[in-house]
Amino acid sequence: MAEQAACSGQVLAAQNAGATPRRGLFIVLEGGEGAGKSTQLQTVKSCMQELGFTVECTREPGGTKLAEQIRSILLTKDPDEALCSTSELLLMYAARAQLVRSKIRPLMEQGVVVISDRFDLSTIAYQGYGRGFDLQEIKALRELAIGDFKPDLTLLFDVDVDTGMQRVLQRSSKDRIEEESRQFFTRVRQGYLDYAQQHPDEVCMLDGSGSVEQVAEKVRQVLQEHFGHLQVQA
Repeated sequence: MAEQAACSGQVLAAQNAGATPRRGLFIVLEGGEGAGKSTQLQTVKSCMQELGFTVECTREPGGTKLAEQIRSILLTKDPDEALCSTSELLLMYAARAQLVRSKIRPLMEQGVVVISDRFDLSTIAYQGYGRGFDLQEIKALRELAIGDFKPDLTLLFDVDVDTGMQRVLQRSSKDRIEEESRQFFTRVRQGYLDYAQQHPDEVCMLDGSGSVEQVAEKVRQVLQEHFGHLQVQA
């Protein structure tokens, strides 16, 4: 799979080269199950720290005390009551609204680089393509929950569905969503690919099928291209 040529573009062209950003940055790692995004979180953190930034990491769903409680509902399979798809979608945005208002925005206002394992693109892929929700309905919920807030850069790690599912099988346990069918994850992957193709200025797609070290090197190259000119001088 070819990686997007847009990775070499500057998503922060409005910033002056060599200048320290007046606010923090928001970087998101996305991908289907087993794509390797969580593994590369530390790579992104280390790279941004090497550029002189103060960095905080978070995750979705979750990231705050209340949002973590919502995460537990979303990812834990209840044998007595199945979570319906509509509740799943609404809870995703409830957790996201809490995370943005309580953690991400306040940190960015302090000049911190916030790195998140998943964000709004996950909802487009999982609830939109995977569950079949109308994307315009999701857009309306997004506007209510977080307005026009979006990442400065999204790194999308892509692997074929079979590879991803094989990696998930190596884990000690699977959550409620990881137990979905191959057909579900095929739709999810297509959602990611469609969005990346339609929004090359927002998303940098990376082949996640290589070794951890190979993917990490690609990540470092992309971050240097996008944010190296913002390096904080000691």
